[in-house]
Amino acid sequence: MSGARFPISRRHLLAGAAALPFVAARGRAFAAGDPEVDTAEGRVRGIRENGVLAFKGIRYGEDTARYRFRAPVAAKPWNSVQSAQAFAPICPQRRAGSEPTSEDCLFLNVWTPEAHPRAKRPVLVYFHGGAYSNGTVTDPLTHGQHLAAGGDVVVVTINHRLNALGYLYLAEFDKRFADSGNLGQFDLILGLQWVRRNIAAFGGDPTRVMVFGQSGGGAKIATLMGMPAAKGLFHTAATMSGQQVTASGPGNAVARTRAYLSTLGLSDEQFASLLDIPIEKLVEGLQAHDPILGGSLYFGPVLDMKWLTRHPFWPDANPQSTDIPMILGNTREETRAFIDPRGDKLKGLDWGNIAARMRPELKIDLDPDWIVKSYRGEFPDWGPVELFYRATTAGRSWPGQVIEADARASAGAKRTWVYQLDHDSPVDPLRKAAHTDDIPFVFGTLAAEGSYSGTGEAQWKLSDRMMGAFVALARSGDPNHAGLPEWPHYELPERATMRFGLDTRAENDPRRFERELFARAPYIQPGS
Repeated sequence: MSGARFPISRRHLLAGAAALPFVAARGRAFAAGDPEVDTAEGRVRGIRENGVLAFKGIRYGEDTARYRFRAPVAAKPWNSVQSAQAFAPICPQRRAGSEPTSEDCLFLNVWTPEAHPRAKRPVLVYFHGGAYSNGTVTDPLTHGQHLAAGGDVVVVTINHRLNALGYLYLAEFDKRFADSGNLGQFDLILGLQWVRRNIAAFGGDPTRVMVFGQSGGGAKIATLMGMPAAKGLFHTAATMSGQQVTASGPGNAVARTRAYLSTLGLSDEQFASLLDIPIEKLVEGLQAHDPILGGSLYFGPVLDMKWLTRHPFWPDANPQSTDIPMILGNTREETRAFIDPRGDKLKGLDWGNIAARMRPELKIDLDPDWIVKSYRGEFPDWGPVELFYRATTAGRSWPGQVIEADARASAGAKRTWVYQLDHDSPVDPLRKAAHTDDIPFVFGTLAAEGSYSGTGEAQWKLSDRMMGAFVALARSGDPNHAGLPEWPHYELPERATMRFGLDTRAENDPRRFERELFARAPYIQPGS
């Protein structure tokens, strides 16, 4: 960032929010002065929002109801000016809440300080979390106006097909569906192709596109880094508590498809009925029991040997992506977001029952009694609750991030940086530094609904640092900037890690004990 501070302060943006409320419904009457941009498909009209130009609900793909379980088709050109002033419906899912949903869900959103082709600002493209089954980029935490203004960048957020619509594997049932199993990934690729084709008109630089995503969004990025069809569509990447070491094998994917069909009352021979079943019925089928993992049915990318021909980070980092500068991050106590500190799992937790309660939360097959004994020997001052959350975090998904970072370092990918969010929530002290808590710091949405960050001076300073690092990576391929202590590359054996918190600093291998403890057994990517 050439040592520059952000041109517009977060406080200024928040003050402007009261005067410029979000447009809540599609079909708003056009107003004089509404910004318009010509895309390759046609002209779109957005709104002015909190100091930037916002274009919401831009179609990048045709109605996927017409292409159910098939590869997406790019949006066809239109003649009249299309409204891009409110978010479009999101993909149907079990946890949609009050959000409008539709099988026709291939829409994206753009925020830009200035829609001028000569501006050539870095472009940050966000993929949402929710694994591969739920979620949306319309979450207030991921609205892009603060990041666009604060970082002087163009922000794009993309919705796509999820769950059965995006990842149900039907290739072994009928070759007409040879692309199924990875359709959600293809939607994202189609969205990135739209960015390459159109983003200059919004003031963006198509040669400086960074993808970033949290949780499932990060996993989608890790997968794209191993898909030849995505090569060249992005130039830097950042994953936030999201990793995909291995994809689902086709055998497990077929077993899940059969479980899904059975829940819908269909036999293998009746699978073609899926093409005509109402979308509401398809969503009901998502409650199927997973035959591999137990619990609700898992959906994710499939090693189909057509579009995904090797695992993303196994047996090593895919050579396709090792030259892409990349940030990988996690939060210190991820599982505080999944396992309610006030819930039954933690009620009455003590040294006599902690091992039994930990067992179902671990994804690495080690004796929980031995784990507890090892932790207590290393950290004698910790109580049962702190040990529970630290161990379930270190024994759940965090090892996947370590594997990916180590794989890149082993492959000589020197432009790799790793962080850990250490900031304890002042809004809910029992939450500490949990899964998703890094999102508002990067987006500058500390005051948004759903944020646990707090809005004090210290929190805004931390947001400056984290947002600045992501913007600097997009701008120059290096996250270091004037407001951040030096962030060394992640190399072996040092494993330099930036600890983002009220006392932000880099430290070598800060969780060495936990890393080595859980490295005694293999990490198997859930779902694969």
